Amino acid sequence: MGDFRATLHEAIASRAKRAVDLSDYLAAHPELSGEEHETSRLFASWLEEEGFEVQRPLGGLPTAFQARRGSGGPVVAFLAEMDALPGVGHGCGHNLHGTASVLAALAAAEALGDQPGEIRVVGTPAEETDGAKVTQAKAGVFDDCDLALMFHASPQETYADYRSLALDGWEFVFTGKPAHAAASPWEGRNALNGLQFFVHALDMLRQHVRPEVRLGGFVLEGGQAPNIVPDRAVYRLEPRCPRRGDLDALVARVFDCARGAALATGTEVAWHEFLHGFDDMLPNDPAEALMGEELARQGFSLAPSPGPLGSTDVGNVSHRCPALQAEVSITDLPLSIHTREFAQATTAPQGHDALVRGAEALAAAALRILADPALRAAVREDFQKRR
Repeated sequence: MGDFRATLHEAIASRAKRAVDLSDYLAAHPELSGEEHETSRLFASWLEEEGFEVQRPLGGLPTAFQARRGSGGPVVAFLAEMDALPGVGHGCGHNLHGTASVLAALAAAEALGDQPGEIRVVGTPAEETDGAKVTQAKAGVFDDCDLALMFHASPQETYADYRSLALDGWEFVFTGKPAHAAASPWEGRNALNGLQFFVHALDMLRQHVRPEVRLGGFVLEGGQAPNIVPDRAVYRLEPRCPRRGDLDALVARVFDCARGAALATGTEVAWHEFLHGFDDMLPNDPAEALMGEELARQGFSLAPSPGPLGSTDVGNVSHRCPALQAEVSITDLPLSIHTREFAQATTAPQGHDALVRGAEALAAAALRILADPALRAAVREDFQKRR
C-alpha cells in the first residue's frame, strides 16, 4: 500500500465539512433506540453514493445496515452507533462518533484504492437498550473480520484501551394472592413482601462479592392500592461483572436469592431477560497499541485506561473477532455523558475537531491492519488467547 497518509489526510479533509454538518444535523434531530430511520438512511446513502454496496435493513433490524467496499483480502469493520437518549438527545455522542466511523470508512476506502482488502461499515442501532451488536454478533456478522473498531466520544480523556463490564438485564415477577388488607390480610400472600425480601437478600449479597460488581435495580410494580394485598410485584435488576463467566456465576446466586425470598413469603417467582446480555470487552494489546499510536499522531494526549466503565454491546463483538473501542475526548469541560451538556459539546468546535481527527486515526489504524500481515497475525493471536 505504501505511504497512504497524504492520500488519507486529503480524503478526510475533503469530507470533513459534510461529516461535521451531518453530525450537527443528527444532534438537532435525535432518534431513540430502534427508531434511527433517518440516521440510518443518511449514513447508508452517503456510503452508497461513494461506491459501497449497502444492505439495509440487516438481520431483521429495520435501522441496521451493512456497507461493503473492496474484496479479496483482509476485512475491517467500522461500527456506527446511531441512537439517542430520552430527554437528553445525543448525550452519549452517537451522532458524533457514528458519523466519524462513516467518515473513516469513506476515507480509508479512497486511500486503499484497488489494493486487496474489504472495508465495511456496520450500522448498529439501539446500543442504549437492547444492543443490536448482540444480535449481529450472534448472527455471525463479524466472524470474518480481522478487526472491528470505533471510537466513543468522551469527556476530557482519550485512551485506546476501553474496558467494559458484562451486563445482564433480568425481570423478576413475584406472584401472590390478593385479599382485603384490613378485613382479611391473612387470606392473602403479599407479592411485594416477596420482592422486598429479595431486595434485602441482594443487599446482603453485596458483602460477599468483589468491589467491582454492580447490582442495580428498581421496583417496576408494587401493588395497585393500599387496601389490597398485592398479588403481583415486579423488580428489574442489572447485574454487572468484569467478566462474563463471573457474571453467570453471580446471576446463579441472584436466582437463589429470588427462590429463597419466594419460599419465605409463600409467594411464587419467575424471571426472564428484559434486554440482551452485554459481554465484557476483551482486551487486544496489539490492536490497542496500534490505535494509541494513531491517536497520538493526530495530536491527542493519551491517558491511562480507568478500567471497566459501564457496559456496551461492543463487548459482544470482541468475543467474535478482534475489536477495539477507543475513547476520544471532545471537550475539556468536566462533563458527564448522558447529559444535555454533553450533547451540546458534540456540536462545539472542539467536538467537531475531535470527530475529524478521531476519524483519521480510525482510518489509519484500519489501513495498517489491511496492509500488514504480521500485525494482523499478532492481533488474531491475542484475540484467540483471550477468548
